[in-house]
Amino acid sequence: MYRVKPFGLGEGAAELPSCMYKLANVHGPAVDAQNSGVLRDIVINANPSEVLLPLLVLHKLLCERYRVLSSVHVHSSIQNIPSQCWNCLGNEGACRSRQEYQLGFTLVWKDVPKPQMKFNIQSMCSIEGEGNIARFLFALLGHTYNAVTATQIDNWVDIAIFQLKKGSKQEKATVLRCLNSALAKSPWVVGHDLTLADVVLYGALQATELAGVPANIQRWMKCCENLACFNLALKQFK
Repeated sequence: MYRVKPFGLGEGAAELPSCMYKLANVHGPAVDAQNSGVLRDIVINANPSEVLLPLLVLHKLLCERYRVLSSVHVHSSIQNIPSQCWNCLGNEGACRSRQEYQLGFTLVWKDVPKPQMKFNIQSMCSIEGEGNIARFLFALLGHTYNAVTATQIDNWVDIAIFQLKKGSKQEKATVLRCLNSALAKSPWVVGHDLTLADVVLYGALQATELAGVPANIQRWMKCCENLACFNLALKQFK
């Protein structure tokens, strides 16, 4: 019906892309680039029946790295909340204009079955679950790990949420033995520096009724509490 000019790799050949499309990296330089005046928003919906200490600690860590505009709201699905829920993020973001911040961190107390989070609200589906939200927030701090270390951290995060917080008495006892053994070899749960595993495990221990806490875990918990991010979160949590 009609002719099409042959297309080949000769003179004038088109340069083909190596991927379909590119996405900006949200774990470092792209967030730092908000100095241009573009504010990235983090919005978390959480139920006040379970104040999530790890999220408060991670908020403090983000405030140490970025200029964070923090705010707390209550959804109409909630009638009353404890007074500490209003002040749980502190006073960050009280005196500057919105354009001076790099991150917006908004906590909405809402009747939801599990925490939900959106980042850059209009362009991202929600992330659900305490562990997944904690992983995302910690990634914004820019830490990098090899495959083995990253897997160990992920494993401890899942253990904290699904076995220590929600498991049976036998499962909780097993976790305590394993954690106590791990802390006998290292000052922190994974390696020689604070990781997400420490943050989530500490929060799970605070939220779990335990008959007794082994010595290595007690020592480690005191080390956590000596850090400003834990100390400030605990003060606002109580």
